Amino acid sequence: MSDLRYHNMHQLTSDPKARSTSENERISSRKRLLSVCILLLIAIAAIVAGKRLFEEKPVQASAPRPPAVLVSAPLEKTIRGQLQFLGQFSAVNDVELRAQVGGTLTRIGFKDGDIVKAGTLLFEIDPTQYEIKLANAAAQVERARTQVAKARTQVEMTHARFELASQELARAQTLQKTDAGSVENVQQRSEEQVSAKAAVDQAEASVKEAEASVHEAEAVLRDARYDVDHTRIYAPFTGRMGTHLVSVGNLVSGNRGGGNSTTLLATILSVDPIYLNFDMSEVDFLSFQRERTSRRSDLRNQVDISLSDENRFRRQGTLNFLDNTVDRSSGTIHARATVTNPDLLLTPGAFGRVRVNLSTEKHVLLIPDACVTADQADHAVLIVDATGAVEEKKVQVGDIRYGLRVVYSGLSTSDRVIVGGPPVAPGVKVSPTNSTIAAASDEGGY
Repeated sequence: MSDLRYHNMHQLTSDPKARSTSENERISSRKRLLSVCILLLIAIAAIVAGKRLFEEKPVQASAPRPPAVLVSAPLEKTIRGQLQFLGQFSAVNDVELRAQVGGTLTRIGFKDGDIVKAGTLLFEIDPTQYEIKLANAAAQVERARTQVAKARTQVEMTHARFELASQELARAQTLQKTDAGSVENVQQRSEEQVSAKAAVDQAEASVKEAEASVHEAEAVLRDARYDVDHTRIYAPFTGRMGTHLVSVGNLVSGNRGGGNSTTLLATILSVDPIYLNFDMSEVDFLSFQRERTSRRSDLRNQVDISLSDENRFRRQGTLNFLDNTVDRSSGTIHARATVTNPDLLLTPGAFGRVRVNLSTEKHVLLIPDACVTADQADHAVLIVDATGAVEEKKVQVGDIRYGLRVVYSGLSTSDRVIVGGPPVAPGVKVSPTNSTIAAASDEGGY
C-alpha cells in the first residue's frame, strides 16, 4: 500500500506535465475563492449602505429668524391747504347734425376727425325738388302782387269817381238853393255819390284781399326757400368733427322739429375752450366757499389743472359754475371750470386733476401712501415698538402732498413706521433697519 502511494507520488513528481496541471488547478481554486470573497464584501457593503439610506435622519429644530423690515419716523412739514379733485373734460358745445329736409345725400365736405371752422359746408342734400317748389312760390307771389296793383288802380279810379260824384252833388245842391236846379237832380247826384262810395269800399276791400294773398304767397315762398337753404348743412361753430354716419348716395329723412324721425349725419364738438367737470364733497365745498369769500380778486375762481400723464399743474382754469344744491345721495356738489385749449390737447371724455390752493396752513406728518391700509372707513399704519414687535395704529389721513400721504392724527414723530420689507402682521417680532422718508415735488399726485 505504501509502495503504491510512493509509486504514485513518484510518478507525479517525476512527470512534469502532471505537476503543471495540478498547480493550475490550485491557482484556479484560489481565484474562485477570492472572487467569492469580493462578492460577499460587495453584498455586505450594499446592505449597510441601503440601511443607512432608508434610515430616517432626525430633524434638527432651529428657531426662525425674524423678518427684516425698514422703519422710519414720519416726515414733518407745514403745508398750505389744498383741495384736489378728479374731473372729466367735456365740450362747451356738443351738437348733433341732423337733416331737416329729406332727400339724397350728394356731398360730404369734411374728413372724419377734421377741425372745421364755423360756416364750413359739411353736408349737401339734392335740392332739385325744393328749388321747383321755390320757383312756384315765387311765381305765386308775383301773381298776387299783380292783383294788388290792379286792385289799387281800381281804388284810385273809384276814388276819382267818388270825388266827381261829390262835386256834382254839391253843385246840384247849390243850384237848388237858387231855384236853378231841381230836387230830382239833387237826389240823382246823391245816389251817384253813394254808388261811388260803395265802389270805393269794394275796391279797397279788393286791395286788402289781394295784399293778404301776397302775404300768403310770400309765406309759401319763405317756406320753400327754407327747405332749399337746409339742403346744405354748415358748421355752427369751429370744432372737431366726428365720423360721418351716412355715406353719399343714401336717402336721408328730415324733420324741422328734429327728433328720432330725422337722420343723424354726424356730431361736432367745440374744442377751445373746454369744460372740466368735477364733484366736491360737502366738507371740501365749505372750505372752498370760505376761501372764495376771503378773496376779492379774480383769483377767487382760479383753479390749477394737471393731466393724467403730467406730474405738475401747468394749466389754469376758471371756475364758472357751482350747482345750487348738494346731492343727497352722494353728499357732493357739482362744479365746472372753463379751460383754454389752444394746443387742442384736451379732449372731451379725458380725465384731469383739479387743485384749489387755500391760504390756511397746517402742521402735518407725511408717510408713503403704501404704508396706509384701508379697512372700510378706517385707515391704519404699522409701526415697530420698543420691543421689536409690530403694532397697528389707527390714523386720520388727507390727500397726497410732496408725493406722500398726509396724516393729520394718530401718529407721533417718535413712531417708527414700517416703510419697507415683507408683509407682517401685528404682534410679530421683526428685525428693524432705520431708513429715511424722502419728499418729492408738491406738484403731482392725487
